[in-house]
Amino acid sequence: MSEGQRVAIVTGAARGIGAATARRLAADGLAVAVVDIEESATKETVDAIAAAGGRALGVGADVSDRTQVEAAVQRVAAELGAPAVLVNNAGVLRDNLLFKMTDADWDTVMGVHLRGAFLFSQAAQKHMVEQKWGRIVNLSSTSALGNRGQANYAAAKAGLQGFTKTLAIELGPYGVTVNAVAPGFIVTDMTAATAARMKVDFEALQKHAESEIAVRRVGRPEDIAHTISFLASEGASFVSGQVIYVAGGPKS
Repeated sequence: MSEGQRVAIVTGAARGIGAATARRLAADGLAVAVVDIEESATKETVDAIAAAGGRALGVGADVSDRTQVEAAVQRVAAELGAPAVLVNNAGVLRDNLLFKMTDADWDTVMGVHLRGAFLFSQAAQKHMVEQKWGRIVNLSSTSALGNRGQANYAAAKAGLQGFTKTLAIELGPYGVTVNAVAPGFIVTDMTAATAARMKVDFEALQKHAESEIAVRRVGRPEDIAHTISFLASEGASFVSGQVIYVAGGPKS
């Protein structure tokens, strides 16, 4: 480990917001563990970081599995260094209206979003507390405010806000801040999948979204990565327990 180089873990970092965040944190000078359910899926992000002169490690782990999560954090600590930044970004969709939603639809979404954030935060905070410095950023969503067909996802993303605020209280005395970023409409594979589920043309969906967003454009993964970069920085040490909506306009 380079002297003084901090280490970040980003979950769900093979693509989309996670990949953009991993690349941005590497550009900020951090060594980055790129976590996804299949280690092979992390190669593109890891290679992009290495090509730009950064240090990265691809790690495969099911975020909802305690044994895999604890092994992943141990491997990161051994190969890159003790983690100081954790971005809980891993997510899945199992959208359906309430009357059609299955137990598996509910449990899978809760497992990845809520249990995953719990397990990774619990494993990583030990290292942060020892260092007396840490940053945890959880990915919420504007869907936390309610979204048709997403009772599971909305509940999980709202739950992450309460989780964030509680961890901020518990870990604050040890120099660890905990915040949440709640993206609005961001162009990713996941939003494309949502459009397909709705049987809506993705380009048409983006055009409609642009007309509803105050800044008159849809979001990009880099928009979220910029905000996470700030929250992970030294300068954000007095920002904790906050939910920042990055949605091109006001949300409440």
